[in-house]
Amino acid sequence: MFRGSAAAKIDVKGRLKLPTEFRRLLDDRYGLDVFVTSIDGGSALLYPLTVWEGVEARLAAMPSTERVKRRFLERVNYFGQQLQLDSQGRVLMPQILRERAQVTGEVVVSGRLDHFEIWNHERFDNRLAEEPFTDEDFEALARFGV
Repeated sequence: MFRGSAAAKIDVKGRLKLPTEFRRLLDDRYGLDVFVTSIDGGSALLYPLTVWEGVEARLAAMPSTERVKRRFLERVNYFGQQLQLDSQGRVLMPQILRERAQVTGEVVVSGRLDHFEIWNHERFDNRLAEEPFTDEDFEALARFGV
């Protein structure tokens, strides 16, 4: 499980250096092949390739006529690229994501259980302030026993 967050940087060549603790866990459990994408362009999603292949298997089981399947695939494939971390733990972020999600310079890499979410640091701080966690959110989690 990927948990917690860490500050990171995207260098002038567009490479994200994955924080050491995340890289080690990724390499030990999944290897260095990843799929980087987004659904809405607001942040980048970095999946271990084997986890992403599980998502694809579930999508493949859906009827091809499902509108949500088509819309989801349009977006993740528009933003997405299959990549590999280099020996220094860096991955080249797709240019379209660097531009759209503004993931350049200071970023936040946040664990999302089976993948990572990468945010422009300032945008992430603004999101947390603009979308506070509410009592309704706590109630929704409680329905799932969390």
